[in-house]
Parts: sequence; structure tokens; C-alpha cells
Amino acid sequence: MNGPGIDYQAVFQTLPGAVALLTSDLVYADANEAFLSIAGRTREQVVGRYLFDVFPDNPGDPAATGMRNLHASLRRVVATGERDTMALQRYDVEDPDRPGVWQERYWSPVNVPVLAPDGTVALLLHRVEEVTELIKARGGRSGGDRAQVLEAELYTRARELQEVNERLRKAHAREREVALHLQQAMLPVPRRLGHHRAAVRYRPAVGALNVCGDWYDLVDMPETGRTAVAVGDVVGHGLRAAGVMGQLRSALSAASHVAAGPAQALEVLGLYARSVEGAESTTAVSVFIDWNDHVLTYSSAGHLPPALCHPDGTVVFLDQATDPPLGARPEHAPRPQARAAFTDGCVLVLYTDGLVERRGEDIDAGLTRLAESLSRHRAADPDALGDALLTDLITPAGLTDDTALIVIRL
Repeated sequence: MNGPGIDYQAVFQTLPGAVALLTSDLVYADANEAFLSIAGRTREQVVGRYLFDVFPDNPGDPAATGMRNLHASLRRVVATGERDTMALQRYDVEDPDRPGVWQERYWSPVNVPVLAPDGTVALLLHRVEEVTELIKARGGRSGGDRAQVLEAELYTRARELQEVNERLRKAHAREREVALHLQQAMLPVPRRLGHHRAAVRYRPAVGALNVCGDWYDLVDMPETGRTAVAVGDVVGHGLRAAGVMGQLRSALSAASHVAAGPAQALEVLGLYARSVEGAESTTAVSVFIDWNDHVLTYSSAGHLPPALCHPDGTVVFLDQATDPPLGARPEHAPRPQARAAFTDGCVLVLYTDGLVERRGEDIDAGLTRLAESLSRHRAADPDALGDALLTDLITPAGLTDDTALIVIRL
């Protein structure tokens, strides 16, 4: 909260720590006095220039990795909107008074996003602490040889930590890509439901582990005049969650073809889930649409309630048949179900928690946003309505969980 009469530009310039502000293109927007002092540069030599034009790697050191490591850290912050604390870096700096002469320097950097009101990364705050003297401290102290050994050991361990972190990031990126491909292969392609229109959306979390546990399903049963729609959310992430998701989606789809209603379908799914490792605590909701009687029959296993928007813009959440998630009860018990009438022109929306949940906020606030957006865009066709809901409810900074969404014009 900005206090009255506070000059934040003056505060920034007098901070005791060395801090610079960078654009998302890694151009210096500003730097405080402490930063300029330890870097040995003037403001004119820094502000408005590309970071690595001002501070390139030492061309005389073929093993130099400071520029590459710093670039990777800053790009991660831009992509994820999360701070990144780097391992100790050796990053030599050219002597400003002696061109071509490079000074051996050691730094402890932290890179932090500065977010715009819409949640995107507006600037990067690059804070550095120089530890050159600490690393090279030996002078005339007793035990100088031991100090040299400790210096080498500390720097080696820091380099090893940097390399291990980089390998872990690459391994995670590969697993995430494989899991997303697997998930996409197992999710069904929506077909037209008679003369009714439907749209589905799946959005993975940005730069997060918590992906590949959400699913959606549409089972059209024209012989009975009904359609079963469902969404679910597996606890976990990556390949394991994608595998569990595929098993549960297929099981619920098969059960929906023969079950009397959604409660029975979820009962069958709950019994099957007991034999699937990693399926415990999965949430799911199923809605059977009876096109002839204009009735929705629904049941929920710990999942967020579907939203039904009437032609006049009134939104009702289907929350009268909620039971615990799969595997939450030690003994099998029948699940509840409830009914709600609909008229031609209504819109039914099923979704997973990534659409409405935000850190540190009550879920009712997210449901209110969903109702307002759904009411505002209710006249749009399902594809446009699905895109509008995602635009209204998800910001890049808030997409920390994957999201599945079904929109059906009734």
C-alpha cells in the first residue's frame, strides 16, 4: 500500500543492496547507486542497454558460464512469474578503466518478477550481492592454504548445484511434455450432440508440476435420449497422474453407458478406483442430460458444482448432491443424486478447480466470478463462451493448476 508523500524512486536509489530493474527483454530500465558502484559503471553506461551487452562473459575464459546461467534464470522468471534464487556464480567484469582487463568476481544473484495488474511480468528485479572478497579472503591469515581449499570447494559445490538444478529442470520439462501428449491422446474429441452444441477446453498449468490430472468426458446415448457429461481431477501430476486420469475417465465413460444415472456411475467408478494406485482422493462430477424431459440429473464426488445459466442470465450451481471424493470412505455406500429442470437456451458448464481457485482466496469469490462471466457471455456459442470464460477467469500468474472445461448449449 503506497503511503502518502513517499518518494519510491528515492527509496530505490538509496537501498543498501545492489538492485537493477530489467524489462522482459532484459534491457536495463533502472539501477540503484549500490548496483552502479559495485559494477563500476555509470547510469548512462547501463540504463537502456541490453544486459549482456553491458556485462558479457569474459572472452578469455572458455569455461565461463555466468552469462548463460543468468540468462536462463531471468527467462524462467519471465515464463513462470516466480522468483529464482541462483547458486553462487563466478561472473568476471571488465575493468571500466582498463579495456580488455577482466576482474575475477563472484556474485550471489536473486531474480524476482514485478507483476502488472493483469498478472503478467512487467519488470524483473535483479538483486546481486558481491561475495568476491569472502571467496578470495586469504591474505596474511594463518591457514592460508586451508582458505584456498575452502574457496575452491565452495565454488565447485556451487557449480555442481547449478548443473544439478539445470538437469532437473530439463528432466521435468521432458516429463511434462510427454505427460501432456499422453493426456491429449486420452481425452476424447467432442462430437456434436444431436442438434445441441458443445465445446471443451483443456489448459495445462504454466511452468508448474501440477498438470495432467484433469479430464473431461461426453457420452452421447441417442437410443435413450440422454447424454452424460463429466469432469474429474486426479491428485498428483505428470505421467503418473495422466495414466490414472486415463483409467478413471475410461471407466466412468463405460459405466455411464449402462448406469441408471450419475450416482450409480460414480459408485462404479469409486469401486474401480480402489484397485488403481494413485486414484484415491480423486474428485469427479457427472451430469446426465435428459433431452426429452428437459431434466439434468447430477451427482458429485467431492467436486466443484456445475453451473447452469438460464436464458435470463440467472446462474444456479448444482450443489445438492455432493459426496466425498473417491476412496474417502472405508466402506462402499450409495452416492446421492439430484435433479434440476432446464429450458431450451440454457447453458451448462462443468469445470475443474484451476478455473476458479486462486491462492489465498475463498472459493466463493471464484464461483462468483464464474457466474458473472457466464451470465455476461451467455448468448455466445459454446466455443466463444469457453474462450471468454478462460479469458475472464485465468491470468498467467494465476494458472497454477491445469483446467478442464465443458460448455453445452441445452
